[in-house]
Amino acid sequence: MERTIHVFSSGTFRQEGNTVCFEGGEGRRFLPVEAVREICVHGEVDLNKRFLEFLSKKEVVLHYFSHYGYYMGSFYPREHYNSGYMTLRQAEHYLDEEKRLRLARAFVEGSLGNVLRVEKYYAARGKDLGRTVEGLEALSRLSGEQGGVPELMAIEGNARDLYYRTFDVILEGAGLPFEGRSRRPPENELNALLSFGNSLMYTTVLSEIYKTHLDPRIGYLHTTNARRFSLNLDVAEIFKPIIVDRLIFTLVGKRMLGKEDFDRERGGLWLKEAARRRFVEAYEERLRATIRHRKLRRIVSYRRLIRLELYKLEKHLLGEETYEPFLALW
Repeated sequence: MERTIHVFSSGTFRQEGNTVCFEGGEGRRFLPVEAVREICVHGEVDLNKRFLEFLSKKEVVLHYFSHYGYYMGSFYPREHYNSGYMTLRQAEHYLDEEKRLRLARAFVEGSLGNVLRVEKYYAARGKDLGRTVEGLEALSRLSGEQGGVPELMAIEGNARDLYYRTFDVILEGAGLPFEGRSRRPPENELNALLSFGNSLMYTTVLSEIYKTHLDPRIGYLHTTNARRFSLNLDVAEIFKPIIVDRLIFTLVGKRMLGKEDFDRERGGLWLKEAARRRFVEAYEERLRATIRHRKLRRIVSYRRLIRLELYKLEKHLLGEETYEPFLALW
């Protein structure tokens, strides 16, 4: 089974036969390259052109994160699965305003639908979230009436702001107040967790896109421009509430992460390395968790759900099936 490798230590990557070798302070580690899906680098590492050629040949994506946990970029090997015809279909759906709006609405529908699932989950467990649920439902209905992508983005942003206000209700007594969203730098612990978790989510979706015929540079809700990738940001909106946010609520609510797991530096709060390792381990466990897929009628992992979402998007672009976003049932 392929796995994601997270490297926090400083050291050197190189090819040893048909294996990925990492040499750091803890000695050497060897992994058969066929067992590696992607590599996420959080530490200071050295590598050479030969190693990158090895990764490209074996179709392994390499993601870089900064010292503070921000996504910096990826070594995205030559697209082995890319289809010129699919790229043309993606571009067509971007350039045609009506077709682009149809997909952008679907991504917002999926995002807000899963935000509502999270809110209703905690409301059913005694949290006072009724008025927020009503507000989110109203914004979700309004999103279906908008005539442009900028208006959709504004509605999605308003819904997120409303949603974020409930974090202190959901995590009441956990000792980490939210007090609103802040970025670059995050001003408190929950914002630091959100930024790091979202970065992981973006790279996960990007790696899954690599295994399809889709071009990650052409998105629909997030504008395709000088940004290197945008389609992964679109698809991540659907899964952030049910993977990243629920994970944060679990880790903080069960006191698995606390104030002692953060450092203040450069005007913001950042996860210490040990806490980042803990978060990553829980995140990967979440991706491996399974549900019964209601349409396929079989058990699939959350990571597999992301791939299936991309396959649905491919079918939409090819005119085979109208794209409908994944909505959690729990």
